[in-house]
Amino acid sequence: MDNIDRPKEVRKGEELDMSRLAPYLAQLNPTWTGDFVVTQFPGGYSNLTYNINIGGQDIILRRPPYGAKIKGGHDMGREYNVQKLLKPHFDKVADVYDHCKDESIIGAEFYLMERVNGMILRSTGLAGDNNAQHYEVIARTWLDTMVELHQVNYVEAGLENLGKPEGYNKRQVEGWTRRYKKAQTSEVKVIEKVMKWLNNSIPDESGHGLIHNDYKYDNVMFETGNWSKLIAILDWEMATIGDPLMDFATSLAYWAEEEDVAVFGELISLPTYQAGNPNRESLIEMYADKSGKDLSNIIYHYVYGLFKIAVIIQQIYYRYHHGLTQDKRFALLGKAAEGFCFKALRAIEKNRISNLF
Repeated sequence: MDNIDRPKEVRKGEELDMSRLAPYLAQLNPTWTGDFVVTQFPGGYSNLTYNINIGGQDIILRRPPYGAKIKGGHDMGREYNVQKLLKPHFDKVADVYDHCKDESIIGAEFYLMERVNGMILRSTGLAGDNNAQHYEVIARTWLDTMVELHQVNYVEAGLENLGKPEGYNKRQVEGWTRRYKKAQTSEVKVIEKVMKWLNNSIPDESGHGLIHNDYKYDNVMFETGNWSKLIAILDWEMATIGDPLMDFATSLAYWAEEEDVAVFGELISLPTYQAGNPNRESLIEMYADKSGKDLSNIIYHYVYGLFKIAVIIQQIYYRYHHGLTQDKRFALLGKAAEGFCFKALRAIEKNRISNLF
């Protein structure tokens, strides 16, 4: 695996209607005419990403997933506007071209953006030997960029109305609790315990900044052949103004260690457990040093991050459970939400974020 992100054949049932889309594209840009080749990026479980090659030019189309239960979580206009406004103030964002609200074109809203070429670190990790030194560089570059994003002046960027900073933590915990209950397919005691603990222990915000809310390795792109240069952050659908520690918490919750692999196996979607990666404790030290923030209450934030991921997984599984999508990958998510909350409960009981099993 060379970590170059390449699209593949479009999944069955997720094809684009080019008879309607092609005239729309030609009207937007006279150079977007000719023979079309449409492929799809296979990664991710949420918004769908297509590559449209038009006479040698590549453009990216993003649309919501089929059968999406919560429209607010797949707001194409929000994702488009965040990138458009942020680009002049933060260069690790792709150029965006157009937001189409007319659902009659492809059956949903969508937006168009540039194709950024580079390397994405996915589940299988780096190919070859002696990768420990690369993972150390990748982790540092990835974390430094996250802190850089948190420190963007979002008012100057015109993003002050993206979210309501005050009371952010309380709204997030209560909001993800509601979302879980709406997407619930059975009663799971461990999830109920975690929800109760989170709602009874909500901390004040550590500050406010622009946060991505899904910042992990497969949502960032590095320059080809250079792991020390991150060139783009992708998938801005959940970006808002809020507490940076809640953003870091989500990233920390995705960060698996070696012992996690033995327990969760196929649920591990990133290679952070491989030799050379910092563990979660080291990641906390790195973030505290770079940001200057107090992370003494990080266990709460970590549990929140695990619960949030559990809810996202449950929302995806809900669509599959009720026949709203036929994507066979989703069948494997039936127990995943419970698994993440089991891990969260262990963190609560042991009062730590590592060596949980």
